Amino acid sequence: MAALGKVYLVGAGPGAADLITVRGARLLAEADVVLYDALVTPEMLELCVRAEKISVGKRSGQRSMAQTLINEQLVDCARRHALVVRLKGGDPMLFGRADEELRALEAQGIEVDVVPGITTAVAAAAATKQPLTKRGLARSVAFFTSSTAPDEPDHPALPETDTLVQYMGGREAAATAERLLAEGRRADLPVVVVENCSRADERILRLTLSDLALGLEPGHGPVLVMMGEALARREHQAA
Repeated sequence: MAALGKVYLVGAGPGAADLITVRGARLLAEADVVLYDALVTPEMLELCVRAEKISVGKRSGQRSMAQTLINEQLVDCARRHALVVRLKGGDPMLFGRADEELRALEAQGIEVDVVPGITTAVAAAAATKQPLTKRGLARSVAFFTSSTAPDEPDHPALPETDTLVQYMGGREAAATAERLLAEGRRADLPVVVVENCSRADERILRLTLSDLALGLEPGHGPVLVMMGEALARREHQAA
């Protein structure tokens, strides 16, 4: 039987090509084939100097490749190539469906490694110069999403932490704000929304929880919503 290749699940980071790890960039340069997400930027793909590039993008609300088909493609590529990269936005192990891909590859005896990436919440905190924790005020952070697997019920309960960070929060953030207000969070609780984090078209919006409950205008890219006392603008902080 022909030797199987090795697969790397690589985190692309939040978007900017120079925010990928050194290891991730090296693997992109060495890869035979790269299967990449919809959120991976053209600048990032320029690092794939010799690889065949295959789009397996998944975007909320749009037609996208089913996860089972992506799993099958990964297995097929590992049977035909020595070095396969599965390039994922952010970090593969956070809202990246890594468990399903790891299981599919391991079931076929295919060696797989994971290369972490900068998750968007951390990049958004850096972009806004707004720490997610603050001594004496916020010592716990939760990353969550309203997205669930097909045919699975929604998860209405929210994490009980000082700072809340909602991934893929463009359309769902208003419902989150309404639940927080119903739970007794104050109406002027600081909120920071970051769209297209770290990219040339990055957009930062500062508002309150009551503002958020009214809904956000439709965005043109991935939206992250950060909520909590630690998000209050610092005195003398630039707009």
